[in-house]
Amino acid sequence: MVDTKRIVDKQDVIAYINKLMGNLASIKDQTGEYLLHFDGVVVDDKSWEVWNWPQGVGLYGIYNYWKLSNDSNAKQIMTDWYTKRLEEGAPPKNVNTMAPLLTLAYLYEETTDQTYMPYLNAWADWVLYDMPRTREDGLQHMTYGPENKNQLWDDTLMMTVLPVAKIGKLLHNQAYIEEAKKQFLIHIKYLSDRKTGLWYHGWTFEGDHHFAEALWARGNCWITIAIPEIIDMLDLPEGDFFREYLLETLTRQIESLKEYQHESGMWHTLINDRTSYLEASATAGFAYGILKSVHKRYIGAEYKEVALKAVHAIMEEINEQGALQKVSVGTGMGDTLDFYRQIPMTTMPYGQSLAILCLSEFLYSYC
Repeated sequence: MVDTKRIVDKQDVIAYINKLMGNLASIKDQTGEYLLHFDGVVVDDKSWEVWNWPQGVGLYGIYNYWKLSNDSNAKQIMTDWYTKRLEEGAPPKNVNTMAPLLTLAYLYEETTDQTYMPYLNAWADWVLYDMPRTREDGLQHMTYGPENKNQLWDDTLMMTVLPVAKIGKLLHNQAYIEEAKKQFLIHIKYLSDRKTGLWYHGWTFEGDHHFAEALWARGNCWITIAIPEIIDMLDLPEGDFFREYLLETLTRQIESLKEYQHESGMWHTLINDRTSYLEASATAGFAYGILKSVHKRYIGAEYKEVALKAVHAIMEEINEQGALQKVSVGTGMGDTLDFYRQIPMTTMPYGQSLAILCLSEFLYSYC
């Protein structure tokens, strides 16, 4: 069993974060092994100098660490990334390329850099008026490649809906905020499992089913992150219906996460399947979401031990190069549970990204 009471020196945690940031800011797919090919479009999920969701999650982790530490290197990594990407020009808009807009909105709030404003307006407007929809007006999980027609995925709340909510709050645009709330409710309706409180990876209105009915760990971790994030960013007061509904949903999920947590502190890539491998990126996401929810008093303190076990497990999986090990590669929608069991593991930038988020939140334990 992991000893959650053992003392970890604060400077050691900061050293882990710095190592992770250094790896993240220099990572590159040297061999092309992890390039994704979609009808002539090549997508790089591994390299840092790309505008996509792994980098968006990483930027948000670095932002959270900077806000807590005022670390000048963290700020430099973020501003350099945005300067270079904006000089290159924005990529096509989709669910995943929306992800970097979350940190861009927070940076605009801090710096009032006017060069950011056109992107905030244009991308949020695209979601509101032009992004493809499913039946019942859900945001269709459109990415590079397959259009995923009439499909809802867990990832959409983290990658697209949180940026829209933050931009709405920042720009005092209530239409953006209401859209974000609606999308949370639609995704809860179709993706949360009533029996366990965990979430299915996806839903399709083309046949009305959950594909393989996979309770996939990384998909679930986006929910554990996204719910406390939207409550916090919208400053929803106690007694607010939307807040209370979200917290009931989150608590149900975390109750099951506690039940299925492995003795190592990690979770299996199929949460309820103990024959599937243990996966670190989801573990880091769960640790962050649970820790933040405890710190904000959104859930009871009895769940803190669950998060601390996961934090210790994550620190054990950071290698000398500053990469998080045991991370599943990019995972599309599977039609069988074996599809998820057979996804390869390697080091991927979103592993470092989620580990930075997790350890940054852990630093509040020293306050």
